[in-house]
Order: sequence, then structure tokens, then C-alpha cells
Amino acid sequence: MALALNAVDMRIGGVLIRGERGTGKSTAARALAALLPEIEVIADSPFGDDPSHPETWSDEVRERSEKGEKLPIERRKIRFIDLPVSATEDRVVGTLDIEKAIQRGERHFDPGVLAMANRGILYVDEVNLLDDHVVDLLLDSAAMGVNVVEREGISFSHPARFILVGTMNPEEGDLRPQLLDRFALSVEVHGIAEASERMDILKRHIAYEEDSERFREKWAAEETRLSQRIAAAREIVDSVEYSSRDLFTIASMTSGLHIDGHRADLVILKAARAHAALQGRTRVENSDILLAARLALPHRLKRGPFADAQMSMTALEEQMEQISSEWGQGEEMSEPSEGDEQTSVKKKANP
Repeated sequence: MALALNAVDMRIGGVLIRGERGTGKSTAARALAALLPEIEVIADSPFGDDPSHPETWSDEVRERSEKGEKLPIERRKIRFIDLPVSATEDRVVGTLDIEKAIQRGERHFDPGVLAMANRGILYVDEVNLLDDHVVDLLLDSAAMGVNVVEREGISFSHPARFILVGTMNPEEGDLRPQLLDRFALSVEVHGIAEASERMDILKRHIAYEEDSERFREKWAAEETRLSQRIAAAREIVDSVEYSSRDLFTIASMTSGLHIDGHRADLVILKAARAHAALQGRTRVENSDILLAARLALPHRLKRGPFADAQMSMTALEEQMEQISSEWGQGEEMSEPSEGDEQTSVKKKANP
């Protein structure tokens, strides 16, 4: 679900999948690419620029457009880009050729991983083993949606909006809290203990190895249904409405759990809207907020050396009921924000 929500709205900010070895973390991440619809791109651009959104174009494409050049358009599958643990900063953000700039006065940019991942999926296995500085770069780009490279007074920018998926085994070391907070959603994956379900995994794995094409055909209809749901949700996610009560619920939940900063509040709202859209609705409900909170809060909870940061849905539901009663008591005292009539608010999530 965390992967699907990010597929509906890339602005959510990615997902971190944590779990023990052999639990299908990377398999789930790679499978997401098959569910995403084809996109239109400017055919000869290495940045996958969106022809329908000129405001997001890279410097290169913008300059070509200003010269009156015709920009060819094509449709293609969304890219799945795998970032190696050994990746350097230059490999990630790209490089400017200073020599050409000085000698010929030309601005030449060699695209990096962020350029290839634009409007696609950027997958980082063992993200906890990646250099902290590189992780910061990835998370900054995922949050801002743009990559800006500056060298010796010369700069180049291009769009860098992607679904960031990181996987890791906590036994090999955890991420710093500052980096954990930058991942919008987090999921804990555990091996299945039930013998009958483990048998199902074995049967499916064997069936795939014996005849992969037949296996794909068997699940094609289910895959198509989910892909169509994601595509339909993408069309309506910006129209999903939320009320002042929803905002109060989110803010009270995060403040009651002593969550630092405001990133969690924004993530919960965006994820709740994406979940509502995935269900075919245009209004946020409590169930959407509950699910979003379950995915956005556990890795942001303050933990002592022996504390468990897991949260149960029951605890969140109880907290939501308490917040609802508080809203009922204090609604007449609440002051509406500009343009808010206390009923329904229709706004776009922050880009």
C-alpha cells in the first residue's frame, strides 16, 4: 500500500522498507514498475521532461524551446533505476564540464542518476550502507522535485521528481533519525510464520521458475486491475477534499505523540488524499488518515534504548476517537484560516 500511494502521488516523498533477509523487499519494489502507466516524454531529452508541464522543464529543453525548436514527443514505460551502494555524489547529481565552459563558453552537463530517475522509480538497496551525504542529496531532490548543479559560477537544473524506494536490514545498522524522518513512509516487513502461507510462497516461486510466461498470464488480470486503479487515482488525487476537522485530527495526532517538526503532518495529509483517490473517493475519511498515520508515524516516534516504536491500529483508532470528541467540544472556538469555511477545503497538496 505504501508503494501504491507513492505511485498515485509522487509528491508524498518515498517509502523505506525495513526487514530481515529474504522477505521480498526488493521484489516488491521492482514489481511496482510494472503497475505504473506509460508516460509522455520529450523523446530526445535525457531528463524525461514532461511535455505538458513546461514550468518543470530542464534548462536544456527550455533553451531549445525558446529557440523555436520542435520538441518530439513519445510514450514510454516508467523507468526503474537501481542506485548502487558505491555511488558517488557526481554519479548521483551529474557533472558540469568546466573545461568546455571555460575554453568554448559552452555549458555541457553530463546527466547523473537523478536525471535518469525523473518521473520514474529510484531504488536504493541497503540504503543504510549508503554514504549519509549521498542519502541527503537523494532526499533533498525527492522533496524539492528539482536537481541543481553548480560549479565555478555555472549552474544547470533539471526536474528530479521520482518515487524513492529504499530497503534495508536493520541488523546491518540503522539510519540516523534525521534521515529516517526524511523518508515519507516506512514499512516493517517480517517473514511469514504460518506454515500454509509459507507453502503458498513455495508453490508460486516454483510455478514461476517452471514457466514464467504462464505465471505472468495467470496474474495479468489482477495486475491490470491494480494498474488501472492507480492510473484513475492519479487523475483525481488533486481534487480530493479535506476538512478543517481532518487537519485538526492530523495535527492533534502528531502533537500528542510528540513528533518533531511538521513533515509528518504534511505526509499524512498527502498519503490520506492518495488513499482516498485509490479508493475512488474525492473526500478524505478517518480511515484514510488512520492508514496514512500508520505508515508515516512509527519511524518518527522517539525511542529509548529499550523501547519499541511499533504502533497498533487499535491505539491509533482510540486516539482518533479522543481527538474527535475534543473537536466537538472546541469547534465553536476554532478560528477559520483564510479561505476556509470550516466545512470542506479543496486544495492541492504542496508540490
